[in-house]
Amino acid sequence: MHPAPPTVNTNPRQLQLLEEVRARKSATVEQLADTLGVTLQTVRRDVQRLAESGLLTRFHGGVRVPSSTVENLAHTQRETLHADGKARIARAVAEQVPNDCSLILNIGTTTEAIAKALLHHRGLRVITNNLNVAAILSSNPECEVIVAGGVVRARDRGIVGEAAVDFIRQFKVDIALIGISGIEPDGSLRDFDYREVKVAQTIIEQSREVWLAADHSKFNRPAMVQLATLNQIGRLFTDAPPPEPFPALLQDAGVICTVAA
Repeated sequence: MHPAPPTVNTNPRQLQLLEEVRARKSATVEQLADTLGVTLQTVRRDVQRLAESGLLTRFHGGVRVPSSTVENLAHTQRETLHADGKARIARAVAEQVPNDCSLILNIGTTTEAIAKALLHHRGLRVITNNLNVAAILSSNPECEVIVAGGVVRARDRGIVGEAAVDFIRQFKVDIALIGISGIEPDGSLRDFDYREVKVAQTIIEQSREVWLAADHSKFNRPAMVQLATLNQIGRLFTDAPPPEPFPALLQDAGVICTVAA
């Protein structure tokens, strides 16, 4: 058996450090110590732990966020990153999902958190291209789970490809619950894998309402492939007030924004 990839239980200081590096694109240890108001030793220790988990990449004189636009973080790393915020988002979404409705959930750790929050709902019919979502919701006897066919990505158990697109096109559901990798300042919703994006675009087309679940780290995060725009979304669930320029963009697009407490 291969050893499990390393993970890190990120504390608030480490999350702030990650946000600083993401905002700057790269930073020196001295800059981070000054910004966070901690010692160089503390920053070096945090950087070491975050680098070991793949959340940061070290180079001579500083650190940067790895693979900014072409590759997402590993699934195990994304599970630990902003986990509290994703759990709050999931609860807020579940509170608004009625019993006895049809849903499509796509790939992502946020949609997996939503699946956990839906375990006590009744009369749901859920279509998904995420085997993790299917495994979670199959524990709910009041939920019928329908899994898309296609190619399974080993890294996160997402199902992608033309077969998944063709499968999704058979349905028209009440609500699509989708996650995203990045929301750029032009209002575009972006992801990393073209095949995943094609499935997500079909999910949007086949849904009467589209709800986006995205934690605060997704704002201003670049990714390579455009999935949709904000005016294709009905509701946004996030864990902190969106930064500029997103409040005006959301208002112009008619998106109802819920900040999960």
